[in-house]
Amino acid sequence: MEENRPSKNLNTFGSKALDTIVDRLSSTSEPRRRYEYVLWLAKKLPVMPKELIDKRYKVKGCVSEVYVFGELLEDQIHWQGYSDALITKGLLALLIKGLDKLTPQEVINVNPDFIKATGLQGSLTPSRANGFLNILLKMKSQAEAFLRNDSLTS
Repeated sequence: MEENRPSKNLNTFGSKALDTIVDRLSSTSEPRRRYEYVLWLAKKLPVMPKELIDKRYKVKGCVSEVYVFGELLEDQIHWQGYSDALITKGLLALLIKGLDKLTPQEVINVNPDFIKATGLQGSLTPSRANGFLNILLKMKSQAEAFLRNDSLTS
């Protein structure tokens, strides 16, 4: 099993932070421990300002209410997010932690295979797994808008 885990020296999925998260989650075979980590991340997610809970930043395709907002500062995207469901909030927090302070191109280049590598997919409901991917796609969409210099339509 050790061979399937990303090397700590490589940037396998798109960021060192994301690789560290994947390594942590894939190092346990216990789904409960993975969920506990996701819930811990949810509790650590800073509160998103109410003015950013706006339809422009809403993640479509999620059963729960999810919003993600990226702000480009000195060519790095700084992310904020909100979800009304604890597990989804944890998945959002995982993505924010893994993609924070990347350039728009780095966000676009993130390898979505990290989702499978976390081992979470097997214990997520299909709607949560789909929501997880939709959050990532929304973040990539905002990154693409920054590259087009068109952040208002993200």
